[in-house]
Amino acid sequence: MDACFRLRRVLVELREGDITEVEADAIVNAANSYLKHGGGVALAIVKKGGDIIQRESDEYVARNGPVPEGQVAVTSAGKLKARYVIHAVGPKFGDPLGDEKLFNAFKNSLIKADELGLKSIAFPAISTGVYGYPYERCAEVAVKVLLSVVGELRNIERIIFCLYGAEAYRSFLEVFGRELRGYTSSC
Repeated sequence: MDACFRLRRVLVELREGDITEVEADAIVNAANSYLKHGGGVALAIVKKGGDIIQRESDEYVARNGPVPEGQVAVTSAGKLKARYVIHAVGPKFGDPLGDEKLFNAFKNSLIKADELGLKSIAFPAISTGVYGYPYERCAEVAVKVLLSVVGELRNIERIIFCLYGAEAYRSFLEVFGRELRGYTSSC
């Protein structure tokens, strides 16, 4: 069952599932700085979207160098339902600046999607896989980003958090329900 929140004119949706199946203008990949998509969300995206995503990622790094933590790069989405993949580089849990870098990864993804004129974007729980961020902490950072940035968005109308597995979904639902309790909406 999806949960939704209305922040100004933006609908924020929580859903459990596979981000490669989401219909959105862009999906966000939880990436590493070299955009090598060898595991987790990144591997699933390349497997489903095709090798073009890895080739474009390699070209991006060859031209621009590694993507710093908290920053993003954009490629096409290959065979995915999305038009773009926004590769957001999150931090490893335990980094003293981790929350700030995670905040920037979410924020810069939203800003880039908005700059591209996109109406919808889907996020995974960035940095919660091999980078070890607890789901609850990731959700708390994501809420802070939403509350600080949503008023600046000109094009984005729908933000989806597509969470892989019941534990991730429950954690995000608990945090979003608590922090956005006055913003609930029907989906």
